[in-house]
Amino acid sequence: MTRTQLARLIDHTLLRAYATEVDIRELCQEAAQYGFATVSVNPAWASYCAKQLAGAGVGVCVCVGFPLGANTSNIKVEEARDAVRNGAAEIDMVINIGAVKSGYPNYVSQEIAGVVKAVKGIPVKVILECSYLTEQEKVDVCKMSVRAGAAFVKTATGYGHGGATPEDVALLRNVVGDACGVKAAGGIRTYADVTAMLKAGANRIGTSAGVQILDDMLKNLT
Repeated sequence: MTRTQLARLIDHTLLRAYATEVDIRELCQEAAQYGFATVSVNPAWASYCAKQLAGAGVGVCVCVGFPLGANTSNIKVEEARDAVRNGAAEIDMVINIGAVKSGYPNYVSQEIAGVVKAVKGIPVKVILECSYLTEQEKVDVCKMSVRAGAAFVKTATGYGHGGATPEDVALLRNVVGDACGVKAAGGIRTYADVTAMLKAGANRIGTSAGVQILDDMLKNLT
């Protein structure tokens, strides 16, 4: 895999609450320079990023219900619609983790389906926050996501107790098969981390260390 090919698998991420306009502009400039798949940002930055990246071949990925997933379904649906109106090309949504843990699968399934339907063909990545879920709960949410027509299932927000692990990636890939993608996110900082996730079955990587990872890749190949 070339650096260019690897870059196209990375969502270049900046989700800190204190990110400034300067920070977001730099994120977009890096994404355009290196050819990342998307920039992954909070909803308030969607239109700004869309303008910064116009014609650059880099999408804007907006996170919905982030990072706790505890918004109501109606709010997540409207947040997703608003993000698309503001230029989002992809949506990452956090499931209602508490509803999963409380044994309300129908609520979670309907929530995922509602967001997927609301954005009419825009790829939706469903964030499980795997560190909080049992293996069966992970399996159940993956199946819900496939039924709803989600484009990806995603390991974590990066704000939970744990990030991506090869074991979780492999489990998610085993459940969804070829029906949707698997995005590994949370704690991915090195080329070795990325390699492990790709070998486990990921086909998208979420990280705030995209530039460093590409540099690390170059060092490993020389």
